[in-house]
Amino acid sequence: MIQMLIAAPGSGSGKTTAVCALLAALQRKGKTPCAFKCGPDYIDPMFHRSVLGVESHNLDLFFSTPETVQQLYARGASGHGAAVCEGAMGFYDGLGGVTDKASGWQLADTLGLPVLLVVRPKGVSLTLAAQVRGMQSFRSPSHLAGILLNDCTERLYHLLAPMLEQETGLPVVGYLPHLESAVIESRHLGLKTAGEIKDLQSKIAMLAETAEQTIDWERLKIVFDVPAPVQSEKRKTAKSRVKIAVAKDEAFCFTYAETLETLESAGAELYFFSPLKDGDLPDAVDGLYLPGGYPELHAKVLSENEGMRSAIRQAVENGLPTVAECGGFLYLGQSLEDGEGRSWPMVGALPGQGIKVGRLVRFGYAELTAKADSMLFKKGETLPVHEFHHWDSTENGTAFEAQKSNGSCWQCGFANENFYAGFPHLYWAGTPLPERFTAAAEKYHRRKNR
Repeated sequence: MIQMLIAAPGSGSGKTTAVCALLAALQRKGKTPCAFKCGPDYIDPMFHRSVLGVESHNLDLFFSTPETVQQLYARGASGHGAAVCEGAMGFYDGLGGVTDKASGWQLADTLGLPVLLVVRPKGVSLTLAAQVRGMQSFRSPSHLAGILLNDCTERLYHLLAPMLEQETGLPVVGYLPHLESAVIESRHLGLKTAGEIKDLQSKIAMLAETAEQTIDWERLKIVFDVPAPVQSEKRKTAKSRVKIAVAKDEAFCFTYAETLETLESAGAELYFFSPLKDGDLPDAVDGLYLPGGYPELHAKVLSENEGMRSAIRQAVENGLPTVAECGGFLYLGQSLEDGEGRSWPMVGALPGQGIKVGRLVRFGYAELTAKADSMLFKKGETLPVHEFHHWDSTENGTAFEAQKSNGSCWQCGFANENFYAGFPHLYWAGTPLPERFTAAAEKYHRRKNR
């Protein structure tokens, strides 16, 4: 089975472009590939799904134990002919930027994956070999198995490849040239989402066609063909007992596939709806999940959908078990500023006003500790979380204490026996959260049907 982790010396090396090109080309070659993302990023897996038409999964060694990550990888790779995992930032960059914990290297080491290093040969030649040699020796084993030259001309590839192979001992399996018409646009939270990229499928097709011509596939197969992972146990799905409404549209699109899968395994039947377009919640639901996304980019439309805002406010006030993360948390507030600074009324179930800050706020991993028992948490319980937002709220809550590895801490979140809302993104796989949420939904179901 072809398996690899795609890494780079740093962000901006074109990992996502290279991954999409490889996945699309592997798809064309009949390898039925699957995809994974190292770390907490929501956006890159959207591109993987657009390429494949199947789910992409996140693998994160801050959120999960090595055993959980190994199980998730084996389960996701099962039945596929190739598995491509996209790294995060620089290969060794992990928690806090000063450790290798939760880095691409640690994930490759945990899963035993060979690594394809994507490098941009801009302004360097022999020095590039020195950089690669440094990466090879920084940790042992490095798991580096091959090099792909990105944004590289054919002439430069033929010049650099023999030198890099001689100096590093790593095979250069090909190159990707600069394709201006296949550039993927960015904005304040990174790349634009896959659904927003104009002509994305044509861009991906162009990348695939190019990769088929500029990559040595026979050589790549020799280097990256390793035994398929062994799935220790199949995911067990309980009989559906409750109905959970899940917001899913352009404004609410940051959802981990593993979270939805674990909710289903815990006995939830998921009903997707759009706070942008639908006039009401799905009928007879027992729980509500509002994930993150870009509500700030759709504040006017969300505000003008008064029927949905009213339905959600009434449902929350009536005790419908509800989880709202980041963008979902902002949506439940009193108002939300859009990108131009105009304020729009929101659901009004929480006291805060969403405001534009213009920079990343409390960005990164943290540990969330509960101050009291609630629907999802026990008092004193700690869970790893992640924050990634350019907007803030005038009322962030005080139900939890969040702390980063550098010692900085803050109060955040709202919680009670039926509710969790806050900026921190939760990762549900390998935790008791799915069972607790479905238990609360089941209790609500029994109460409303008395």
